[in-house]
Amino acid sequence: MNLVGLLRQSWAGLRVLLLFTVILGVAYPLAVTGVAQVAFGDQADGSLVSHDGEVVGSSLIGQPFDGAEWFHPRPSAAGDGYDTLASGGSNLGPESTELLATVEERRAAVAEENGVDPADVPPDAVTASGSGLDPHISPAYARLQVARVAEARGLAAVAVADLVSEHTEGRILGVLGGERVNVLELNLALEDLEAS
Repeated sequence: MNLVGLLRQSWAGLRVLLLFTVILGVAYPLAVTGVAQVAFGDQADGSLVSHDGEVVGSSLIGQPFDGAEWFHPRPSAAGDGYDTLASGGSNLGPESTELLATVEERRAAVAEENGVDPADVPPDAVTASGSGLDPHISPAYARLQVARVAEARGLAAVAVADLVSEHTEGRILGVLGGERVNVLELNLALEDLEAS
């Protein structure tokens, strides 16, 4: 192969590289981003939750709430707890003595904090989700916390229980998963209830 043929093939290869760089590296990502913003604007921006004009979190990512006046999320195995940079489960299997000890410790703590029998503590109150960042709890775990939250805030337990019912979401598409309660959204509604 001579030098002219080599240069011609190199120039053709460079043009293809530049063309695909523009198409796949610029045009395609811009098109996907544009469609996402138009069709799913809230989700594309991270499903942010605002309260009193300030972004307070995402409806897709759990966060800790400490204190008797708040509904508590399920435990987190992400880093030091709700660390979005270290998302993941504990990777402890069902036969793990460490996991069983942790579950029993959490069960006793939740039961004591809420004044209930340890046998009444639902599984999501003592186990972390696969990501460690699940923003939802079961309605059973939310109802278990109603008396504690109502007492800590000086509210009627019925009003707090009604709030839990209002924020209970059904199954996805009517068949996937179970009923769930978003803890961040419930706590924001609780704050609004107390302010009114």
